Amino acid sequence: MIILMKKIISFSGKGGVGKSTLLVLMLKYLLEKFKDINILVIDADPDANIGDIIGKEINFKETVGGKMAEFKQKIQKRLIPLDVSKDQIVESEVFDALIEMDQFDILEMGRGEGEGCYCSINNYLKRIIDILAKNYDVVLIDAPAGLEFFARKTGRNVTDLVIVSDPSKMGIHTMKRILEVTKEVNLKFENIWILGNRFPENSIRDILEKEVSTIGKEYIKLLGFIENSDEISRINIIGDNLLNLSIDSKPYKTIKGLFAQIV
Repeated sequence: MIILMKKIISFSGKGGVGKSTLLVLMLKYLLEKFKDINILVIDADPDANIGDIIGKEINFKETVGGKMAEFKQKIQKRLIPLDVSKDQIVESEVFDALIEMDQFDILEMGRGEGEGCYCSINNYLKRIIDILAKNYDVVLIDAPAGLEFFARKTGRNVTDLVIVSDPSKMGIHTMKRILEVTKEVNLKFENIWILGNRFPENSIRDILEKEVSTIGKEYIKLLGFIENSDEISRINIIGDNLLNLSIDSKPYKTIKGLFAQIV
């Protein structure tokens, strides 16, 4: 019997590097390798891509942002019971936003109040992770592309941080900035994994390898590299469920070999 230690794994990096896709493939790997484990997927990105990648339509009212918007309206209309604390109601709304799938649960944060506002959702996310993580063996978090997620210490209970970079100057720059910010705000992780996505098999990989080696921290490790996959791109473009990717697929075999290092 394979025993899995409790994990909270967050995928981060510059926008467009493939964080959401890789999170879903990590989910696929966990479901394949471990039987009867409780998994929660938290889509903390306002762009909310996880539902699309797994073929699940999630409307705004089902998200934490949607629940908080309804909660705000109830306060304005004085529909909140005076004998119930705000924290209790927020906790109840969060649990109400949980979407139960066949093999895992998903929680989509959604957008915040007002155009472009995500501040209060970020604040609630810290509390949400604390509350829910106790009930799951593994929590997978799709972090927003910006640095605010870490600057606000939202990821303080994350055990494994996976920073994804593509073969671009900005991808590597964002990786370095995330490392700087987590150090500045004193966020501690058991492991930080650097993952190169869509890297061709050539000397470009040496650049990322050198960047990681110069950091010189034992807990910051180069997880490996993944080539660009037309097969995965096609599934994402046509909107099929990426969890249905064949286990014999070449890119999936590479990916699960890398993820085995984490769990």
